[in-house]
Amino acid sequence: MGRHPRDEEKGGDGGGGDEEEEDSPTTSKKAWRRFPLTRWEVGAAVGVALVFASGAWCIYFFLPYSSPALKLPRSVSDLRFLKDHLAVYAKDHQAKFIISYCSIYIFMQTFMIPGTIFMSLLAGALFGAIKGLFLVLFSATAGASSCYFISRLVGRPLLLWLWPEKLRFFQAEIAKRREKLLNYMLFLRVTPSLPNTFINLASPIVDIPFHVFFLATSVGLIPATYITVRAGLALGELNSVRDLYDLKTLVILFLIGLVLISPTVLKRKRIYE
Repeated sequence: MGRHPRDEEKGGDGGGGDEEEEDSPTTSKKAWRRFPLTRWEVGAAVGVALVFASGAWCIYFFLPYSSPALKLPRSVSDLRFLKDHLAVYAKDHQAKFIISYCSIYIFMQTFMIPGTIFMSLLAGALFGAIKGLFLVLFSATAGASSCYFISRLVGRPLLLWLWPEKLRFFQAEIAKRREKLLNYMLFLRVTPSLPNTFINLASPIVDIPFHVFFLATSVGLIPATYITVRAGLALGELNSVRDLYDLKTLVILFLIGLVLISPTVLKRKRIYE
């Protein structure tokens, strides 16, 4: 029997089939897909990052006072240095400084850059407990919201790539608490049960509505933020950020969280009965 013409077109004598398969666009696409984001998603994320970075740089550049020595704080000693160099400027140019501070904080929170706890301490040191609390809550909520929407755009493949088990656990917990979702989200925000970065990224993936996410963030962050901002008033007595959350503080936060989640627990108990 003779070979079918389609067989000859596809493989010939079989010698070049492997080479064609290796060089085919499909194979190249599979190799690219090993990284969890498509080219479009990477481009969109980079574009958003560049817009935020450009805005933060412009704000810093056009300030009437800047110093090459100023940098994002990474330790308590950095905080003391910034407080000494910025206290007068923050008082004389308060509006411009607040805009700069909030922009940098939102940028760090949006793109999960470590160090926001030092920014919270700095707010307490420069503005006091009450004003510092409102500044940090506004910036943290705005940054978390930006992270939420960016994650809705490109977050799913990244989370499945980085934390697949944690994401499945979070999705299962959310599914069990749909009717009292706000209480559970408040519990997560108040207590250190899950990292805030993970909550920001995973919330749109597990279909937490934005209004629930926003309310839980803006209210649930108050206790921990107040503790941190108030500690900024006494930087001289602070040796490390670990001193912020001793056993007593953690117990208080978990007690607040248990009060918030108790409606969910009581309702589940009534259902089982």
